[in-house]
Amino acid sequence: MTVNILFVVILSIALALLFVWSFSALPKERWQILAAVPTFKEDPERWRGVNFTYYGLFSANAYAVATAILLVLTGSISVPLPAMIALAGTLFAACIPSSKLIARVVEKKRHTFTIGGASFLGILMAPWAITLLNRMISGTNGSPIPPLPTLAALSIAYLFGEGLGRLACISFGCCYGKPLSECPPIVQRLFSHLSFTFSGETKKIAYASGTHGKKVLPIQGITAVVYAVAGLGGIVLFINGQTAASFVLCVAAAQGWRSFSECLRADYRGEGKITVYQVMGAVALVYSVIIGSILRDGPIPRPHIAAGLKTLWDPGVILSLQALWAYTFYYTGRSMVTGSSLSFYVHRHRI
Repeated sequence: MTVNILFVVILSIALALLFVWSFSALPKERWQILAAVPTFKEDPERWRGVNFTYYGLFSANAYAVATAILLVLTGSISVPLPAMIALAGTLFAACIPSSKLIARVVEKKRHTFTIGGASFLGILMAPWAITLLNRMISGTNGSPIPPLPTLAALSIAYLFGEGLGRLACISFGCCYGKPLSECPPIVQRLFSHLSFTFSGETKKIAYASGTHGKKVLPIQGITAVVYAVAGLGGIVLFINGQTAASFVLCVAAAQGWRSFSECLRADYRGEGKITVYQVMGAVALVYSVIIGSILRDGPIPRPHIAAGLKTLWDPGVILSLQALWAYTFYYTGRSMVTGSSLSFYVHRHRI
């Protein structure tokens, strides 16, 4: 078994095991708040706390894993590592803050995030960011970034990032599906034993819609599986040199499913029967098809995942991934909609 095939197999098994555990455990109340940090005393007996959530943990994991996959795939075709770090850094610098800004504009809420809006911006930016970096590289006699294979790698990485990011939504109880009782009979039968039932008064599904404790369509889990399967398919096409097909598959899966899945969600997504996020998904899909038809595959090396994995064993890459993880965890994990009151005591019998 070659390293290329082994990579896909191991990744598939790891995702399957993670999803089986996550879909069972994360809807429970226990898996929303990761830690509470005391900030100041409310009275002599209690401290006011700031909550850090599993939403932040899973979001940080998703960003780090997606970036690692991007570096592995582009490293497998000998794309210069500094150029890829620069490209990823540029996109993250724009997309991470925009996840809150776009949600504020569309949903009129200051303390929420939208991956759909951030990904839309990333799709629009990526081809032009690659073009700009290639112009900068051309002045240094360095190797250019191949546009279409890199866009394919970005699309694959995005699918895994968003798929894993949906675990964050399950833990926080956001981006939830419609109550199963409101779905068509065939859907009720299909998901009667696969639905999610969220518990905990601080889950978003509780304070936003009051449907906690009821069976709801597991839209976050479905999205995670759809994106993971499409991402694995994209990798298979990529390592077989079919980068154009990989790009089209991943973009179609990501944006097509995003637009359709909005119909299955019950959380507030803005006004109108057709949401802004559905429009973004449709526009992004058309835009990507146009970009894909314009770009052409140039001569690139046959992908070797073993070479790509070596790019991760670099001090600069390791530190960059750790920094990205830490920033994302703090930015998305510091809860602005939940609070805590803490008290501390001494175990006298252990003195």
